[in-house]
Amino acid sequence: MNEKLIEVAKVFFKLGCFAFGGPAAHIAMMEDEIIEKRKWMTRDYFLDLIGTTNLIPGPNSTEMTMHCGYERAGKAGLFVAGISFILPATVITAFLAYLYVKYGQLPEIEPFIYGIKPAVLAIIAGAILKLGKKAVKGIELIILGIIVLIVSLLGVNEVLALLSAGVLGMVYFYLKSKTVSTLNTISPVLVLLGINTAVAKVSTVKLFLIFLKVGAILYGSGYVLFAYLDAELVTRGLLTRAELIDAIAIGQFTPGPVLSTSTFIGYQLSGFTGALVATTGIFLPSFLFVLILNPFIPRMRNSKILRYFLDSVNVAAVAVMLAVLIVMGQETLIEWQSIAIALVAVVLTFKTKVSTIWTIVIGAILGFLLLSLSK
Repeated sequence: MNEKLIEVAKVFFKLGCFAFGGPAAHIAMMEDEIIEKRKWMTRDYFLDLIGTTNLIPGPNSTEMTMHCGYERAGKAGLFVAGISFILPATVITAFLAYLYVKYGQLPEIEPFIYGIKPAVLAIIAGAILKLGKKAVKGIELIILGIIVLIVSLLGVNEVLALLSAGVLGMVYFYLKSKTVSTLNTISPVLVLLGINTAVAKVSTVKLFLIFLKVGAILYGSGYVLFAYLDAELVTRGLLTRAELIDAIAIGQFTPGPVLSTSTFIGYQLSGFTGALVATTGIFLPSFLFVLILNPFIPRMRNSKILRYFLDSVNVAAVAVMLAVLIVMGQETLIEWQSIAIALVAVVLTFKTKVSTIWTIVIGAILGFLLLSLSK
């Protein structure tokens, strides 16, 4: 393995161990590791990757790791980055699934998660500030960003908001420039939609196909994942709703992508083999989508009309991150302990050069200590 691949593996394995808080937080941590520390690419290009990633199915932050790995070390880097990021979450989740199946309950980890959540808010805010400075290139994009922020807070689907912003911005700037450009695009065809997953029992192959289908058509947050898995598993009698809720909770509590939920469910249904095939099934489409899409990004950047589209999607993506931050803040900053942890994290993020990973660790420790002292 060459030096670049080793570097990619180390960076994303480390992120996979500490990346709590959902896609917005994961991308914020990636920005710190890849742009600030290592300068693998420009912030403008990083923004373009965020914009295009938001428009394809699958877990956004995991697909971002793949794009970054591709840029650093080619196709092999894509796979090394994705696997390195996914691996810690799946191993931790598989171990928790083993405990859950054996003892019927989960370890007490809530105090640590309590501290991580407010710390993550500061990390996301820092990334929004940096990315926003690059994304905002004029008053029109500021207005577009504000519109996307408002509709996102009103509950409009984020993919719809991003696509609408991209098309609106592209048309506006095209008409403004009155420049004719040739548009060449590629759209992957999802042939997996016809997979029949109505099964009476779960064999290894059928379990793989269930999660392959979900991975190929999934857009949105963990709540959307819950709806997909509820339809595929609970309504078919393969899993109880209570078991599914526990599985989603584990995906939220562990670092890395929330899709590690698939590992937990796979283990419940078919042991370690089930965990392996479910995890492979749900993440495989993301590897394929990124492999197909990445080579076209430079062409999109060089096309004037697609440059307008990407600029609009990029500012919309930052607006969506801001909407996530606002909602998370409303849900998290409700007690003095969480507010105190958030303030410490703000100081660490904006006034020091402490790594985002250490901010996460300090937040977790403070959460445990403050909750223990308040009892």
